[in-house]
Amino acid sequence: MTTATGAASPTRLVWQRLLRHRLAQLSLVFLAALLVLSLAAPLIAQVRGIDPATTDLLRRFEPPSAAHWLGTDDLGRDLFQRLLDGGRVSLLVGISGALLSAVVGAFIGVVSGYLGGRLDGFLMRLTDGVIALPLLPLLIVLAAIDPAKLGIPREIAQSETFSLYRIVLIVALTGWTTVARLVRAETLSLKARDFARAARALGARPARIMFRHILPNTAGSLIVATSMSIGTLILLESTLSFLGLGTQPPAASWGNMLTGAQELLQEAPLLALWPGLLIFLTVIAFNFVGDGLQDALDPRSERR
Repeated sequence: MTTATGAASPTRLVWQRLLRHRLAQLSLVFLAALLVLSLAAPLIAQVRGIDPATTDLLRRFEPPSAAHWLGTDDLGRDLFQRLLDGGRVSLLVGISGALLSAVVGAFIGVVSGYLGGRLDGFLMRLTDGVIALPLLPLLIVLAAIDPAKLGIPREIAQSETFSLYRIVLIVALTGWTTVARLVRAETLSLKARDFARAARALGARPARIMFRHILPNTAGSLIVATSMSIGTLILLESTLSFLGLGTQPPAASWGNMLTGAQELLQEAPLLALWPGLLIFLTVIAFNFVGDGLQDALDPRSERR
């Protein structure tokens, strides 16, 4: 789509610059395919006539075949289907956690930067305090807390859905600080510009100026920071699951699949190779996409 003067629209220009980043292109294709396959995992299992949760000890460690494309694990379950199920969990945690972190960080950053004063000092010291905490021990402590002892009914606390949302919340609690500092820095610059001054002169309230005028102008940096944080949060979820504090079996995630495979490295190394490789490729792909978006959203990076 072009404008009346024949110039390409801003959206099209961003897309064109993104497509010039070859690694970002390949990463987008890989992530799109992984997301589609993971979301379609129940349908794929139904078409193949396979229940990935059903164990069959007579089919342990089978090699790849027409029936089991990547073979079976130590309990006779189809490895390909469990990788897809694990991908659905890991991607959901990474994407949901990144979005939640972006919402929290953007709110704190724009409020802190625009209002300033003691509130700015308090929010930034809070941000510095969270950054200073040792990340992995903090996550382990938060994940080890028994929700039932906090008054949550045990049947809810032990459900798979609650466990998933809990992990999303835990990883998001530590992921908002980068966004908060980034949005605050941009807010300090944007609130001194003419459009913000004009809005104040016309009597707009601070909340309207912050969330209708300033925050949308930080969207580019916000998108880049969010996309690059997804890979980090997937890695954190995998670490928690590997330590037995994340997604609990029989539900599959790439992290707990690695946990189950660590004692079988000599007997069946592929059980650790596939989930580890998917974690590695997914994290790298999100980082490449973030790098491509950073170039695409910065007009100065356009290649002639």
